[in-house]
Order: sequence, then structure tokens, then C-alpha cells
Amino acid sequence: MREATRSGTPGERLQKILAAAGVASRRAAEELIRAGRVTVNGSVATLGESADAERDAIAVDGEPIERETLEYWMLHKPLGVLTTVSDPQGRSTVVDLVPESSARLFPVGRLDLLSEGLVLLTNDGPLAHSLLHPSFGEEREYRVTVRGSVDRATLRRVSEGIELEDGLTAPARVGTARFDRETRTTTFALTLVEGRKRQIRRMMRALGHPVVRLVRVRMGPLELGRLAAGKARPLRARELRMLKRVLAGSRSD
Repeated sequence: MREATRSGTPGERLQKILAAAGVASRRAAEELIRAGRVTVNGSVATLGESADAERDAIAVDGEPIERETLEYWMLHKPLGVLTTVSDPQGRSTVVDLVPESSARLFPVGRLDLLSEGLVLLTNDGPLAHSLLHPSFGEEREYRVTVRGSVDRATLRRVSEGIELEDGLTAPARVGTARFDRETRTTTFALTLVEGRKRQIRRMMRALGHPVVRLVRVRMGPLELGRLAAGKARPLRARELRMLKRVLAGSRSD
């Protein structure tokens, strides 16, 4: 529901407008407003205030904001690339791998340095916020390769939940395992609905089967498919529609 601005016209919360413009995340935008760094039509804004992005002059530190064209990219993150916008040590980041974009993109969620696979990048703050909210609970599927031969009892424990230092993991779906005699490793598909830090690596280490390779192949309705490592492409219109449909469904539950 749109809220009234100072002039009485329909508008949106300022933090949402700033996030949509790629200025900052919604939470960071709230801090900018609290700090008195945001103005609307020349007056210092207050937290909770609404504005009309098309009619009102909104500025941060005196600089007018402009709504960026919203972009949505799928990337196949390779090994050794950071899932962040920038790195003070100058290491390669996922943003560096997106071609032909002047938008201020940021990754939705994280994959650690040694993990590979699907990363979604966008400048759509509200959509990213919704995807990362615990209530979203959408599946994330991984192709997991671990050391040693993993028996059915161990895989059952993974599916039922593992007790870690931060509590019992949620039930997961485990696919058929394939053991490679030459490399002495086992590969299987693992689908989660929660995203704790380094969760899969910690689960498998606790069971005596350290992860050798970890590739995210799906996020909700988005599938990595045949996208090559290190390559990025804009989301197809159908993929974006599916993603927004899933989000709309999660909000109505």
C-alpha cells in the first residue's frame, strides 16, 4: 500500500526509494536517514517519511538520486572469486565478471571463496531484501562432492538434520549418491531451505566427509544450466516472472 507524502500525494517509504535507486540497502538507507544525510525538496528527511520518486527532489549528502534501470543477472561464480561488491585487497569479485552494465549491482546472498555456481546480482534492493528474508524459505540446490564413500545411513542423517554448534539443521533433500573409485569421492545433490554460514561444509565435516567441491546449481526457480564458469547473462523475462511469482506467493502465505 502506497503512503501519503508531505504534499498528500501517494508515495513510497524513503528507504525503499533509496534502495531501488541503488544508493544502499534498505537497512543502510535507514541509517542515512537517521543521520540527517537525506533531504526531500530541500528539507531534512525523517525515518518513516514517504516521498514520490517521480515528483520529489530526493538527495543524499546534497547529491540528487536517480532511479537506475533495474537489472537482474545470473552468474556462474568460479573458484577463488569473492561474492562481494569490492575487495580492499584487490581480489576478483563477482561484480567484476558482469559485462556491459553500468548499474550498481550487488550479489543476493553469498557463496564462499571455494564454492562455485549460481549467484544472482541485481540493483533491485526490495527484491534482494525479500529473497534474503528468512520467511522466503525457497530451495537452494547444490552438487556436493565429498571425500570417501558415503553410506545410506550418513545420507539419511543429512536429510533429517545434523546437530551443529548453532543448532540442528533443517531437514534437507538428498539425491542419489555416486562413488568414484579413482578419486575416492562421493557426489550427490543436496537441496536446502535454510542458508547458514558454510552450512554444507560444516555438516559434512561433522560426519567425517569433508567437502571437496561445492556447486550451487539452483536458487528457487532459477537454474544454472549450461552457463559456463566465469560467465554472466541477464535473466530471461520468463525467469524474472517466475522469480517474482514465487516471491508474491511467499508474501501471501
